[in-house]
Amino acid sequence: MIIAKLNNLRIAPRKTRLIVDLIRGLNVSVAESQLKNMAQKSARPILKLLNSAVANAENNFKLKKDNLYIKEIFVDEGAPLKRWMPKAYGRASQILKKSSHITIKLEEKIKTLKVAEKIIKEKNKSDVKIVSSLDEIKKENKQEKITLEINKKEGEDHEPVKKDVKDLSLKNTGSKKAAARADRPGHKKFGEIKKLFQRKTI
Repeated sequence: MIIAKLNNLRIAPRKTRLIVDLIRGLNVSVAESQLKNMAQKSARPILKLLNSAVANAENNFKLKKDNLYIKEIFVDEGAPLKRWMPKAYGRASQILKKSSHITIKLEEKIKTLKVAEKIIKEKNKSDVKIVSSLDEIKKENKQEKITLEINKKEGEDHEPVKKDVKDLSLKNTGSKKAAARADRPGHKKFGEIKKLFQRKTI
């Protein structure tokens, strides 16, 4: 919906409402032709207001003029100017010079604006992540750095050092010579040999 307003028009609301009631609900092109052919004083400012509303629709919302109509148009009373008319015997009577506020609302016959807005919103939700402030971006970057550092430390703790790997291989398998001795038929391991102690006799 496109809205345009005209405030403080120096014509009484009673006179402007006569013309406004004639163009309510009409297409924009039909309303323009009727206002151009009217002789009333308030027809010209209403025509200017209508043209400005159409220009807003075309330039700001990329709408077509042929698809627009006047959905609402109404007149409100503005602030009056107070003047005085002198009378006989030192008296004076008040004069109120009234003004009016005009509001016009245009709408599409075939609604294309809402459909386009929905499509744009869906695309923005799927493609772009909206961030409200710079503080949130800084917090996210800090959290990512902390997680990377923790992962690195955990990886270093689990990875064995090269020296440790060599020592473990030597402990489990031993050298080549020890392996060859173990394959001999009469070879016994140190734990299996029984030690013999000869005690001294007194």
